[in-house]
Amino acid sequence: MKKSMIKNGLILGIFALICTALVAMVNELTSAQIKQQETQELGRIIQQIIPAQLHDNSLPEYCILITAPSALGTQNPMPAFIATEKGKPTAIAMETIAPDGYNGNIRIIVGIDAQGVVLGVRTLAQQETPGLGDKIEIRKSDWVNSFKGMVLNATTASQWKVKKDGGDIDEFTGATITPRAYVKAVKNTLQYFNQHKARLLKQAPNCETTQ
Repeated sequence: MKKSMIKNGLILGIFALICTALVAMVNELTSAQIKQQETQELGRIIQQIIPAQLHDNSLPEYCILITAPSALGTQNPMPAFIATEKGKPTAIAMETIAPDGYNGNIRIIVGIDAQGVVLGVRTLAQQETPGLGDKIEIRKSDWVNSFKGMVLNATTASQWKVKKDGGDIDEFTGATITPRAYVKAVKNTLQYFNQHKARLLKQAPNCETTQ
C-alpha cells in the first residue's frame, strides 16, 4: 500500500511538472505575438484620437514616459506618444489613470494637439458596472466624444464637471461616480500638458522617464 501511494505521488508530481513546463512553453511562444497584437491595438486607438493629417511618424514608436502621480493618477510612469509632421511636434496622446472609478482604476488615453485642444479620448481598461459605468467605452456609447474640442483655461475651467456638479458634461443615469472620476482624470491630464507642453513635446522618443 505504501509503495503504491509513493508511486502515485511520483506520477502526480511528474504530471504536474510536465503541465507547468507546457504552460511556460506556451506563454513563451505566444508572448511575442500577444505583445505585437497589443501594440497594433494601441496604434489603432491612437489613430482614432490623433487624425492622420496631423502626423507622418509611427505614433506607438514615438514614446516617452511621464511620472506625475498627482496629474496622472498613479505612481507608475505612464506612456505618452508624440505626433510629429516633418519633425515638428503637432500633438500628443497621453495615458492616464482615473483612480477613483466606481470599481477601481480606469485607464484612459487622451489626444491633445499642440495648442491644448482635446482631439479625442478613449478608454483602455475599466471594470465599471455593465450597463451603467461601462458607457465610457466607445463601443457602448459616444459619451467619450463629449471631450472632443474642449480646452482648459480660466474661462472654461467651470465646464470641466458633470452637469450634476455644475459643469457641461453629461453624467450617466444611475451612475455619477464613473463619469465624475473620468472627467477629473481627463482634466488633470490636460492641465498637466498645458503646464509642461513645451518640455514634453521636445522629448526624444526613447521612453526615458521625465519628471
